[in-house]
Amino acid sequence: MSLWDKSAGAIPILPSQLVVGLFVWLDLKWSEHPFLSNRMLIKAEDDIAMMQSLQLVGRLYYFPDKSEVPLPPPPDTASDAVQIKQSARPATPPAVPKVLQEQKKARTDLFLKQKAASASADRAWDMAARSTRDVLLTLAAAPKPAGAKLKAMSTGVAKTVADAQQVMLHLLGHKSGGGQQFHAINTMTLSLLLGKRVGLSQKALTDLAMAALVHDSGKAEVPARIFTIAKRNKYEENLYRQHLQIGLRYATESGMFSPEALEILADHHEAMDGSGWPTGKKDMGLGARILALVDRYDRLCTPEAVDLAPMVPMEALSVLLRRESSKFDPALLGFLIKLLGIYPPGTLVQLSDGSLGQVVAPGADSLKPKVLLYNPLTSKEDAHVLELDHAVDLKITAAIRPDSLPQEARAWIKPEQPQVFFVSTPAAGG
Repeated sequence: MSLWDKSAGAIPILPSQLVVGLFVWLDLKWSEHPFLSNRMLIKAEDDIAMMQSLQLVGRLYYFPDKSEVPLPPPPDTASDAVQIKQSARPATPPAVPKVLQEQKKARTDLFLKQKAASASADRAWDMAARSTRDVLLTLAAAPKPAGAKLKAMSTGVAKTVADAQQVMLHLLGHKSGGGQQFHAINTMTLSLLLGKRVGLSQKALTDLAMAALVHDSGKAEVPARIFTIAKRNKYEENLYRQHLQIGLRYATESGMFSPEALEILADHHEAMDGSGWPTGKKDMGLGARILALVDRYDRLCTPEAVDLAPMVPMEALSVLLRRESSKFDPALLGFLIKLLGIYPPGTLVQLSDGSLGQVVAPGADSLKPKVLLYNPLTSKEDAHVLELDHAVDLKITAAIRPDSLPQEARAWIKPEQPQVFFVSTPAAGG
């Protein structure tokens, strides 16, 4: 059982019962307390003093199985009444735990910085999504103006990624609607980050971005139902494969794609073991190898076919590594795993204090990503992002399958929504 499930043995206690060695849960928003987490093992008297200054009656619990000492008995009834009455008054934090006050300010400042970076990525995604949608809708009928818009957008994003000393991958919040732009932008984002990791030039990154954004554009002329089925017969498979040549025709007619970008498009369904198509070649260029890998990863997580279940990110990486590794460049696969981390963005995790969270960005350490903490007392948009790099006492203990969540947590996290990625830089994030 886990602590984010309230039926998992949480016992309400009074603030007067707090002692060092108890493992407690403060049922508060992250902004209502100064601690790194609202679930913790009490290690110092200063922690108790700070907790007793908060409005905790009715919102304080402890967990016997995680505590190191027994729970002291409650004080007499009269003392309880006095305590409850006092707790209703605005509390003045004591002077003793000044370090906790400073920690709360630092945490608030970090939260504002995180929000700014996320908002920057969110705005950039919205602009890219609108532009990509317009390009994909008009590329067939008006290839030259659509291609010019595509070139300008790809050049801008590629320059941002190439010039930035540090680029962060963000899992963004809910994006309404649907369309090819979701998968197109995901593949572009991951392709650019992987391309930067292997040292591609800005020009090569631009070519890669352009190919990624239109790699499925030819599907506009293929019956839509073909893409909703995973097990296609020979006739259906031939129809499906037509989208590649159609997309190549669009790109060529636009006049904006370099020979290198066209080659990426032509070869992104090929495989290193010769099992790909349309030619079965094994010697694809680096751009095509990158696009092939990230396209497959995103499709494992967000399949088009209705008869395929979406994989959680860790499952998708496992499939690539254990079952399909012969199809992909092994060095690129290794770099992708390092880029995404052991717990890729989108992964639901349980922390060592029992908290539930969703990974929203990798960290410097692959085992310590940035985690959006589940708290039903606040909205997902205002929830606290915990950087595990800074939390020495916390670690991930398990990845959680979405179907194991209680209904309340599912409604808050919305794991069924498609994953949407974009990038931000320190300059963009403030």
